[in-house]
Amino acid sequence: MAFTGRLIGGMSKNQRSSRGNGIDDRCHTGRRGESLAVRALKRSGYKIVEQNYRSKLGEIDIIAKEAGVLAFVEVKARRTDQFGGPKQAITPRKRRKMSMVALQYLKQTGQMGKRARFDVVAIHLTAGQPDVEIIKNAFELAY
Repeated sequence: MAFTGRLIGGMSKNQRSSRGNGIDDRCHTGRRGESLAVRALKRSGYKIVEQNYRSKLGEIDIIAKEAGVLAFVEVKARRTDQFGGPKQAITPRKRRKMSMVALQYLKQTGQMGKRARFDVVAIHLTAGQPDVEIIKNAFELAY
């Protein structure tokens, strides 16, 4: 019998899901959170420039423009506050990493002189309607 699935960590996707290790749940939560964030940002007047921008230095969830300012947006979605709320998940290490990636993006795209900021979209995925909060200027450049 030939294997038709993709191996990750020695298990197929179905095997990982059946083990209940939460990997698929976290991925689903992340994808749902980013989808909700994009909708909320667009409703608030943001124009999405890029999603899931990746470089050797790291990743930025969303890059958008709002009122002439480039916003580097981190999306944090939580189903519970067991490990802290979405806002508390933006650690100093994450801020430094985002800052480095943002600077690289600005340099790479020839926008070093442009106004930019770091925003966070904090999402609580509860049983009812998700609570989505856009936090502008959530933190300063850190390196």
